[in-house]
Amino acid sequence: MTSQVSSPTEQADDALVGEQRKPVGTKDVRRLDRAVIRFAGDSGDGMQLTGDRFTAETASFGNDLSTLPNFPAEIRAPAGTLPGVSSFQLHFADHDILTPGDAPNVLVAMNPAALKANMADVPRGAEIIVNTDEFTKRAMQKVGYATSPLEDGSLDGYSVHPVPLTTMTVEALKEFDLSRKEAERSKNMFALGLLSWMYNRPTEGTEKFLATKFAKKPQIAAANLAAFRAGWNFGETTEDFAVSYEVAPAAQTFPTGTYRNISGNLALSYGLIAASRQADLPLYLGSYPITPASDILHELSRHKNFGVRTFQAEDEIAGIGAALGAAFGGSLAVTTTSGPGVALKSETIGLAVSLELPLLVIDIQRGGPSTGLPTKTEQADLLQAMYGRNGEAPVPVVAPMTPADCFDAAMEAARIALTYRTPVLLLSDGYLANGSEPWRVPEVDELPDLRVQFAQGPNHTLDDGTEVFWPYKRDPRTLARPWAVPGTPGLEHRIGGIEKQDGSGNISYDPANHEFMVRTRQAKVDGIDVPDLDVDDPTGEATTLVLGWGSTYGPVTAAVRRLREAGEHIAQAHLRHLNPFPRNLGDILASYDKVVIPEMNLGQLATLIRAKYLVDARSYNQVNGMPFKAEQLATALKEAIDAR
Repeated sequence: MTSQVSSPTEQADDALVGEQRKPVGTKDVRRLDRAVIRFAGDSGDGMQLTGDRFTAETASFGNDLSTLPNFPAEIRAPAGTLPGVSSFQLHFADHDILTPGDAPNVLVAMNPAALKANMADVPRGAEIIVNTDEFTKRAMQKVGYATSPLEDGSLDGYSVHPVPLTTMTVEALKEFDLSRKEAERSKNMFALGLLSWMYNRPTEGTEKFLATKFAKKPQIAAANLAAFRAGWNFGETTEDFAVSYEVAPAAQTFPTGTYRNISGNLALSYGLIAASRQADLPLYLGSYPITPASDILHELSRHKNFGVRTFQAEDEIAGIGAALGAAFGGSLAVTTTSGPGVALKSETIGLAVSLELPLLVIDIQRGGPSTGLPTKTEQADLLQAMYGRNGEAPVPVVAPMTPADCFDAAMEAARIALTYRTPVLLLSDGYLANGSEPWRVPEVDELPDLRVQFAQGPNHTLDDGTEVFWPYKRDPRTLARPWAVPGTPGLEHRIGGIEKQDGSGNISYDPANHEFMVRTRQAKVDGIDVPDLDVDDPTGEATTLVLGWGSTYGPVTAAVRRLREAGEHIAQAHLRHLNPFPRNLGDILASYDKVVIPEMNLGQLATLIRAKYLVDARSYNQVNGMPFKAEQLATALKEAIDAR
């Protein structure tokens, strides 16, 4: 998907440029081409659920969209504090977009902490909807407000809508037999109803969702539905909201097909299931729960009907050990984790390299080191994926670009693992895992054929004429060894981490054999067939190339398009395959005077590029737990273009 995304200031101004109005009763409807909304409140205020529901209705309406959930690591952080603020940002448009937006046009702040934590991102002129019930003296002092921001003039540059959300929700639910505390929990549904009116979102899906979610508690379902409708009606009747907005469906954006909204972790899960079906192999997941990878375990556990078996192990080492055992037994084996878990799994990954068995290791990267920032994003595990094992233990590495692309990345990782009999590391991250976008559901006949042939009998003849099975007799094209399912008559062979004799697989301490095996395993990875890298250079006049990988695709592409609109010449390329690199990468790098590599780390890909290709690549780095903003990257790339 490609897009044209404006700067934060432009995004705010877009609401006022070229708008079309049509009266509805006494209120106007203004037509926009895009909007960015952020819901923010305590981690217990239901902001993620509110954002998810708004997103679902927006997807069903047909807009292109991109989301950014942002929540604290604590299960329940102290109420009303800055560390406890949870937010959900949604960018939706009538055309194709790439990022969740640099800055919100509308901020819904459920309390003073939510307002203070998010104001730095809100451009002047934006709308702010504030739950005034929570702006008590104590609540404001807790986050450092000496005076009320609603009264001291600090918000004069914004369009502020003071709404007593809590009081109005309780009033709307007075007919229900609920305590005040229980009624207050529905204030997020009141806010959702108000924003749904404000942006002309459909309501049927949310009403069905509430009925299903609280099917066993009909009174709670009815109360939430009443709060949702009360929010909608408030927007319709109050004089404070004289205008609603309309963002038309992105009718011309997508090729014909069936679409759904999908998050990165869900797309990965579906990709793994599809790969197992295309390979005609059972899918086995051995995993230990860890943020932000746990959703894959949760999702795959729901699909036993597709031959999926999930095992929640007692720790990371047991999880990958079970998965490697399943690979030995003939399954498409997967283990999921985040950065700290990869460190614990490293010995078994090395064992998989030695055994030469297909194994998918999915790393949903997060801020580190150690426990780090469990709910924030980073892409700082690249060097760990490349080299984080003892000895020479090469592993192919692939990385998805967008949430929907996680499906294709999972399929590609499975192809490499099954074809070349090797563990493969897939590097997603928290931004992709939790973010979402529209995804075209592929037809089955569009998917690759991943079927493999297990060894069926002897494959080698000894000097005396005896036919035997050699587990390390390789395919001359791929250098992959045969995959022998345990229990197959005549295919008994040794397995283990000690070095093997080439061909026979017998234990060997011979120096020459060890060097041969090390070089052969490296040659197998080096020889993996990966597509050439495509370069986006429309005019062919660019002298600067921006090279990215992983989740930087959206912000980088949005920044590049801004620069081109301003008349700059700049080329862009984005890597999916990080080991091995595409074969034409060296020639591409050599054809540009400057190479800029933006990364959410301190320059890990840049280090690899400099070392392998002797290119003076320039790093642009960020490690604050958040994805790049397009305007920020556009500024940095412009400076690189202008630098001598």
